[in-house]
Amino acid sequence: MDIFIIILVILLATALIDLMVGVANDAVNFLNSAIGAKVAPRVVIMIIATLGIVVGVTFSSGLMEVARKGIFNPQFLTFPEVMFIFVATMLTDVLLLDFFNTFGLPTSTTVSLVFELLGSAFAISTIKVIQAGNGGVGDVFMYINTASVFKIVFGIVASVIVAFIVGSVVQYFSRMLFTFDYGKRLSRYGAIWGGLALAALSYFLMVKGAKGASFLDEQQALWLKEHTLIIAGISFLVWTAVMQLLVWTMKINVFKPIVLAGTFALAMAFAANDLVNFIGAPMGGLAAYLKSQAATDPWTHTMEALAQPVRANTWMLLVAGAIMATTLWINKKARTVTATSVNLGRQSEGYERFESIAPARSIVRIVLAIFRFVSIITPEFVKRKVEGRFDTTKYQPVPDENGEYPAFDLLRAAVNLIVAALLISFGTSLKLPLSTTYVTFMVSMATALPDRAWGRDSAVYRVSGVLTVIGGWFFTAFIASTAAAIIATIIYFTQLAGLIALAGLAGFLLWRSIHLHRKREKEQQEMERRISGAGSDIQAALDSLKVDFSYAISTTIQIIGRVHEGITTEDRVMLKEAKQLSKDLDKRGKGMTASILRTSRMEERDENIENKTYSEAMSSLQLLLRSLRNLATQCYVHIDNNHKGLSDFQQEEFAAIAEDLKKELSRISESIASQDFKKIEKITEKAEDLTSRIRKADKQQLKRSKKEKYTSRTSLLYLEILTECEEIIHHANQLYHNCRKCYVKEGLIPEGPVNSAEQDGDGEE
Repeated sequence: MDIFIIILVILLATALIDLMVGVANDAVNFLNSAIGAKVAPRVVIMIIATLGIVVGVTFSSGLMEVARKGIFNPQFLTFPEVMFIFVATMLTDVLLLDFFNTFGLPTSTTVSLVFELLGSAFAISTIKVIQAGNGGVGDVFMYINTASVFKIVFGIVASVIVAFIVGSVVQYFSRMLFTFDYGKRLSRYGAIWGGLALAALSYFLMVKGAKGASFLDEQQALWLKEHTLIIAGISFLVWTAVMQLLVWTMKINVFKPIVLAGTFALAMAFAANDLVNFIGAPMGGLAAYLKSQAATDPWTHTMEALAQPVRANTWMLLVAGAIMATTLWINKKARTVTATSVNLGRQSEGYERFESIAPARSIVRIVLAIFRFVSIITPEFVKRKVEGRFDTTKYQPVPDENGEYPAFDLLRAAVNLIVAALLISFGTSLKLPLSTTYVTFMVSMATALPDRAWGRDSAVYRVSGVLTVIGGWFFTAFIASTAAAIIATIIYFTQLAGLIALAGLAGFLLWRSIHLHRKREKEQQEMERRISGAGSDIQAALDSLKVDFSYAISTTIQIIGRVHEGITTEDRVMLKEAKQLSKDLDKRGKGMTASILRTSRMEERDENIENKTYSEAMSSLQLLLRSLRNLATQCYVHIDNNHKGLSDFQQEEFAAIAEDLKKELSRISESIASQDFKKIEKITEKAEDLTSRIRKADKQQLKRSKKEKYTSRTSLLYLEILTECEEIIHHANQLYHNCRKCYVKEGLIPEGPVNSAEQDGDGEE
């Protein structure tokens, strides 16, 4: 079979896959604001976004030229070389986007396409120059459309900066106008604000976007351009009248139709701008194949024809739009990526997915210092006035029918959508393939800043998340160009064999990522369930706590077992597993802590009830997990640095302590799981005995250290092991006691001393 037929088949298959993984990645762009604000049921939001996608694809024709001639100069490349570039680009693209989707990180399909085309074109061009033998490094750039590449990269970088500035400024003045309590002000200014916003959307989508519409001829596009001001003015008057009519007759919150219209507009702008990222290379490959059929020797035929402007077929674009719309409904990874942006911009506190990193801490400290300086030089009456407009205590979110609260209010959602749609539509009209992900993400982060969504308790984690996502963007550019260059080189030299092998590898990796995503999604859903809770039944809440506590202690037993075996045999891999398991448990423990807080808040209906029991349980759990993580980390670091292991005597002593520790933890775990607190005195006694033994071993180790029988590092490690073991049994015992107090407090078990006869019911001494 002709290798180029196989390439066309692969291009078609990867185009279908790319449409699906691309939409999963970019769904965050037009869904996060409407879903975050819970403006309507999810099914309504999805229907509106679907319509926007189907309409938007017909506006994308003008951008299809980017894949054919925007990155490389096709007139200097032969038909096989162009086909190798396109197929390497698509194989890299589906794998890269699926990787980011699996881990829920929004990345740029535009940056992926640009740098994949650049990497593969650079590799093929370098091979041509080397094989020619009479050129230098500078000749490679003859094949690259450097002017267009710099224009695209500059547009992407500039759009990120502009998006953040414009988003923060528009949100600041919008919040100053409406405040968080915008009931009365909405009836005064809402119609004008909405009319202006929707008129701007109409202007950019109907007038500017018409340049790339496949269903408009040149005369129709010219007519729209000549009547721009008239259309904009009429749109403003019509939309303002419609908004005001809705306010007068239906008492409607005008932000709701604005958010829904913005969702449609942003989905439309996304489809118009980003469709080239998914099918641009396959369509370029098809065009190259059709042009090569008229050549006598396709292997030497150059591709000047790709440099000519071509209007895409409307029906092909609609088919692509239908696939994108279908994917939006059925692909679960779209929800994973959307959740990342929504959580980073939410107004409320809660579980923070990202951990604190040093750059984020530095940025927060700098910003706080700047705010303090501005506060000092600002007159008091000005500060009071501004504080009143930004009083977040007036934000009273209303839960939906499922009892879930919105992440932010409708005003912020409207600004997110309007600003992002305008910026993307403007870039599309200039035929700049802006990154819709970068623009919408930066706008949503920018609008969170004036709204003070990033408080002192959450700012460092939110900034860490933003930096992680932005770091992923740079990683996208680097890995996309590098991987595409490697794949293009392999295909160039191995041709059919390498092509089939790479296609098979891509299929395997996609299959594997599906299973990985299912596992991560299950874990994330479990975390969200524990944080949000279900209903207000105190019995159900306590049952959930019982399962959580029992799981925490039983997992602690596993970790201690691995630490003991790993430190005894100096097995670095096992200690690394123990460290990771302790880290995962600590992460899950945050959800458990949120569950305890939720349970305690159920008692706040009665101000006379003391909630100290729940706070003690939360404290015991946190301290237990911290000690466990310290134990696993210290042992791993010691062995990872190739330090000397424990002595024979230390190993023997630690083995006895670890065995008894696991035994006592098992007894505690079983008692909590069975809701049997009759053995509380015996468990306490055993815990105290073990604590005394650990303290005795600690003193003996200090004496041995003074006699210099052991190295200082090993002695310090063993002392740390003993300390953490003592902390673990202490906090586990406290957790057991606090768990019993919770049940006594709710009247689920009787209060008072436990019968001594019942204590010995297990037959133990």
